[in-house]
Amino acid sequence: MRVITGSARGRRLKELEGQETRPTTDRVKESIFNIIQFDVEGSRVLDLFAGTGQLGIEALSRGAAAAVFVEQRRDAAALVRENLKITGLTDRARVVNGEALSYLASAGEKFDIIFLDPPYAAKLWKPALEAVSRFDILSDHGIIICESPQDEALPETVGFCRLHRTYRYGRIKLTTYYREEAEE
Repeated sequence: MRVITGSARGRRLKELEGQETRPTTDRVKESIFNIIQFDVEGSRVLDLFAGTGQLGIEALSRGAAAAVFVEQRRDAAALVRENLKITGLTDRARVVNGEALSYLASAGEKFDIIFLDPPYAAKLWKPALEAVSRFDILSDHGIIICESPQDEALPETVGFCRLHRTYRYGRIKLTTYYREEAEE
C-alpha cells in the first residue's frame, strides 16, 4: 500500500495485522482519485472509518487543505498517526480515536469530501449517510464517496445528498453522492 501521487508520492504506508481492517486496493484508490481529481486541491476532507488512513493521506498528498481521520480502534488510530508521520503530512491532519457516528453528531465543521468506507459487516453506509445529512457537515457542492460490496443496495437520496454515479471494480462498488444545491 503506497501513496500514488503528490507530495508523498511513493511512500509506503503501514498496515494493520489481521483481517479486521480491509484496506482499499491501489486500483480502487486510483479510481477514486480519478473521479474527484479536480475537487481535491484546497478541500477539507473527512476520512470516516479511516483504517490505515490511506484515503485521507492520498487527498492530503494531492493538495487537500486539511483532513480529519476518524477511527474507533485504538491501534488503527495510532497507525494513522504513524502513517501521517511517514508521509510528512501531520501538520494538516487531525486523528480522532472514537466511534464514527458519534463523531458526526459533534463534528461542528463542514467538509468538501467525505470518504465513507465502514467495515462491511457493520452495514453502516445508510446510518452514516443519514448522519452526514442530519448534522449538515457536507459543504455546498460537497462529495461523499462510499465504498461497499457490489451487492449492497444504497439509497438514491439521503437528505440533501443525491446519488450521482456508481462504479464497479470486481466485487467492490464505489458510489458517489453530491450535495444538492441549497434552496434560497
